[in-house]
Formats: sequence, structure tokens, C-alpha cells
Amino acid sequence: MTVNKNFTVSEIDPRVYGSFLEHMGRAVYSGIYEPGHATADAKGFREDVKELVRELKVPLIRYPGGNFLSGYNWEDGVGKNRPKKLDLAWKTVETNEVGLHEFLSWAKEVNAEVNMAVNLGTRGVDEARNLVEYCNHPSGSYYSDMRRENGLEAPFKIKTWCLGNEMDGPWQIGMKTAEEYGRLAAETAKVMKLVDPDIELVVCGSSFVEMPTFAEWEATVLEHTYDHVDYLSLHSYYGNQKNNLPNYLAKSVGMDRFIKSVTAICDYIKAKKKSDKTMYLSFDEWNIWYHSLEVDKKNEPWQHAPPILEDIYNFEDALLLGCLMITLIKNSDRVKIACLAQLVNVIAPIMTEKGGEAWRQATFYPFKHAAHYGHGIVLRHNLDVPTYDCEEFNDVPFVESVAVHNDDEIVVFAVNRSEENMDFSVELQGFAPVEIIEFSEISGHDIKQINTKQACPIAPKPSDNAKINSDTLAATLKPLSWNMIRISL
Repeated sequence: MTVNKNFTVSEIDPRVYGSFLEHMGRAVYSGIYEPGHATADAKGFREDVKELVRELKVPLIRYPGGNFLSGYNWEDGVGKNRPKKLDLAWKTVETNEVGLHEFLSWAKEVNAEVNMAVNLGTRGVDEARNLVEYCNHPSGSYYSDMRRENGLEAPFKIKTWCLGNEMDGPWQIGMKTAEEYGRLAAETAKVMKLVDPDIELVVCGSSFVEMPTFAEWEATVLEHTYDHVDYLSLHSYYGNQKNNLPNYLAKSVGMDRFIKSVTAICDYIKAKKKSDKTMYLSFDEWNIWYHSLEVDKKNEPWQHAPPILEDIYNFEDALLLGCLMITLIKNSDRVKIACLAQLVNVIAPIMTEKGGEAWRQATFYPFKHAAHYGHGIVLRHNLDVPTYDCEEFNDVPFVESVAVHNDDEIVVFAVNRSEENMDFSVELQGFAPVEIIEFSEISGHDIKQINTKQACPIAPKPSDNAKINSDTLAATLKPLSWNMIRISL
């Protein structure tokens, strides 16, 4: 790898290390919230989970959905009278014990802002403007005074808002055509910004790249909304259903293509409108999801907080998550928000046992490394590396890597997809490296190894297989490994 101080991609927006909590499964109830638990605070939220969320340093959390959003009435989760409702998205019973005030208070305790979403499935412009008024207007109006009566004098001041969720999906409550959604999203955006001109808005892209409407949906929606919104959303989930490791670890190549395709669509509309505005991207649902698919088919409907989408991640999942994280960082010039979906229990890096312990999944650590140390300027790099072909992709580099520069250090993240040691050097042109502060690696596990509440063998360990020689880092990346190398300047 060769990097040069004068050749950069972009500064990283910290929100790229965001996450997501939806009212589904055990994400909220017996996940973050469990009154009566040994660690529960006075409001019923688990302190052990709060500690793990703080450890991840998640700066932004998307809420309350997800598919749940398209049938949700936010008023059900405020005030004293909380109705039990049927959640048609996941066929469960929602008790509304946790609503706006409870969740935003919890988010503040874990040092995260909230990426609030408005229901454009069963509701629309009126509900959206009322919710912004409730959350962000200081006082003296019907909904801001309702917030004050419900216990909060000062406004929430929520900055980032999503205009619905996956509105092109046949599974979505209130699914819409691109024309229908584009018009609704544009009018909703205009009204929300009349209430609070300082908010930022995310408009829905296609639910995933394989949708038959992909590209045409994005273009049509942006035709209507380009002047009124700030971000276009992307969603994608990855799995190893075929148990093909080389192909699985190459799926970040697909993520990169997806990002560049959506960027091209945005820039086409920019050119067509002769606009000076750049549309940025919010990859607000991404993760690995496939372990729980068959089990979830057996779930009985209309339970409260059933255990659904509880993927137990293994070592190969941690490697792919590292590759996906690196891909998001490399595209930091356009991807400004990203939300790992989700945060607790539901396809999540944190798992809990009801009434018992909380623990870190295998995917916890690559995300933590990036969220802690992936800040500053992404360096544009040349990478000379052997490649391989697999079922879905050609010319896949055996090493996926990126280098980030901040005032004090350079941080290199790298995944070795190869089953052999890889000699790895980084020429740091224009820099004066001093020493290696830290070389952490995750390696040496069986690819199907998992973490459990009893034991978490998949965790970073220090390596001494690196040295600095003049302006060059030389390291050995172990077979099938996640690596983070921090170099002081």
C-alpha cells in the first residue's frame, strides 16, 4: 500500500459509525429495557447493556424502525395512557412502554444522538410536522406544550430525520410507487423544514440493490425530492447461505459497487437539475443476516418481544463485517451516515439473556476498532496485492484495507482474506512515522467459532509482527485476520 499526505478522499463523518434500534424482537424489550433485571436503572433500562453500547461509541441511533415504523403512531408512546397495539410488520404485540421520552433519555445516557423516522406508510405530512413540532419546537404551540406537559421542558433538538422506510417493498405497510412516494416525501420534507429549518432529511432509496425497481426508483424519487432532502438511503444485508468462504468474504466488493451505483444516480439527477448541491448517502441499514432465517419461520404470531432475528455470529462473520466497515470508510466522501442494523439482540453485536448476562458477539470488535480509531482524513491509496476470482466477483484483492490520518497518528485497518500469511507494507509518503502504538489482530479461530455468554474467545489480541523503517510500515497479516495498526507521527 502507498499513501501520500496530499492525496485524500474525505474527512470521515462520525455518524458513519451509527446503529439502529427497532421495536422488534428483543431489541428494546429485554434488550435495552428490562425492569426487574439485576442491573436495571430506575427507568427499567439495563446498565450492563448501556456499558456495552458506550464501549462501542455509537454516535447516532436510528429509531423506531424499520418496517415497524410504517404502522406506528408516535402518540401511543407518550403520556400516561399507553395502548397495546398489534404490530403488523413483525406480527407481535407492542406495549408502548418505551416511547419517545424513554428512548431519547436512554440515548443521551449512551452518548448517542437519535436519527428519528416518520411514518409515511399509514400516515403522512400532518403526522410528520406534528412530530417535529413535538420534538424540536421550544414552547407555545399545541405539540410543544404537550411535550412539556409530558415532562420535558426543553426540546429534544433532533437533527436527522428519515422520511419513511423501504417504501418500495411489497412487505411494507403502505407500500408506494416511486411517483407516489416521491411526491409525498417532497411535500413532507417541505413542511418538516418549515417547522424546523435546521433539520436534515434522509429520503428512501430502494430497499436493496436486487429490487426490480432499483435505479429507476432512486432517479424518480430524487426528481421530486432533490431540492428538499440531504441524504438518500441505502439498505443491504449479507449472508453465507452457500457456505462459500472466498465468495462470502468478497461481498464487500458488492457493497462498494452498490455505493458507486447510487452515487452515479445522484450525480445524474444533479446534472439534470443543473444543481450545485451534492446529494450524500445514508447507508442506514447494513449488516450480516442469514443465521436466523429458518428458525424465524417457526415463530408464533402476536407474542410480545419474541426472539426473532437473533443471529449468532461466527469468526467469518467478523471478517466480513471488517471488510464492510473498511468499504464504508473508503467511501466517506459520499457516505456520511451508516447504521449497523441492529444494536442489541436483533442481528446485533450485543446479545442479552433475559434476566441474565449481556455479552459481545464476534462482530463487536471490528466495529469497535473502527468507531474508536477511524476518525480523521481517509487517505487515497494504491494497493498492489494478489487477487482471486469467486462465484460472484472477479479480481478480489486478498487484502481489504484503508488508512486514516488524524493529527497524531495514522490508523491502518486491514482484513487478510487469504488462508496464508500476507507480507504487508505501507509506504507513508509525506509523513514522519515514529513508532507503532498498537497492532491488534483477530485471527487463528475456526471460521465457525462463536462467542457465547460463557466465553468470548473471539477478541483482539496484540501482535508484534510489525515494524517501522524510515517512512515504511512492514507487517505480517496472519491468515484470515482482522488487523488494526496505529502509528504515531
